[in-house]
Amino acid sequence: MIRHRRKETLRVRTLVLSVLAVGLILFPLYLTIVIALKEPSDMVQVLSWPKNIRWQNFADAWNMVQYPQKFTNTFLITIFALIFTILTNSIVAYAISRNRKKSRFFNVMYYYLISAMFIPFAVIMLPLVKLASILQIDNIAGITFLYVVFGLPMNTFLYSGYIKSIPESLDEAATIDGANPWQIFTKVIFPLLTPMNATIAIFTFMWTWNDFLMPLVLLSKPTQQTLQLSQYVFQGQFSTDYNLAFASYLMALLPIMLFYLFGQKWIIGGITKGAVKQ
Repeated sequence: MIRHRRKETLRVRTLVLSVLAVGLILFPLYLTIVIALKEPSDMVQVLSWPKNIRWQNFADAWNMVQYPQKFTNTFLITIFALIFTILTNSIVAYAISRNRKKSRFFNVMYYYLISAMFIPFAVIMLPLVKLASILQIDNIAGITFLYVVFGLPMNTFLYSGYIKSIPESLDEAATIDGANPWQIFTKVIFPLLTPMNATIAIFTFMWTWNDFLMPLVLLSKPTQQTLQLSQYVFQGQFSTDYNLAFASYLMALLPIMLFYLFGQKWIIGGITKGAVKQ
């Protein structure tokens, strides 16, 4: 009887906490949608549903943000950063993971890259801006390259954990069959990295698409701005047009939400498989 009561109490607490968690997650999204659909005169009651839905907010925001151009800039940066991140970071992680026990150099490189995870971007921001200006990489191609480089520490950590779960006997068998290291990676190892590749792709896509600080300090030309930088157009000196701003936020949020919903099933699988050594 006492055990049954404890189970019921635990079930009620779990239900209450779940409802609170869902509410905390959905409330900001509800608020964004409501404000984006309202007329400026309806902003007195922020939480209430709009009396008259104003779809014109999205059209006005589309024109003010120059959405097609800024979307193209953000999309190109994100896609190319994602592709080159997976191709290059997986190669680096494989080389380090397979040679850490054999070579002190690779072991030192592993800890060197991991240590970079603890350096805040704000610490290196000003030197980076100066260096990017000197090297003339303060543009879309340059910032794409920097996303690949700055993602290397975390991705090396994740890839290395996953590669440990792949038996080295596969490498040895491929070597006996006459495969060189490049063929071993491309033909044997890389296809087995699919779950982790998907995980890295999701993290890279979300980070690159949502990033604001690096484009702010590096992209000097207005024509090269990303969607996140273009949100500044709604902030005036004395007032902010929240209706258009939130409509713009929704349009910038939609692609990343669709991408996450499409690939989120790979996240847990990729991380858990990388955490357990077989």
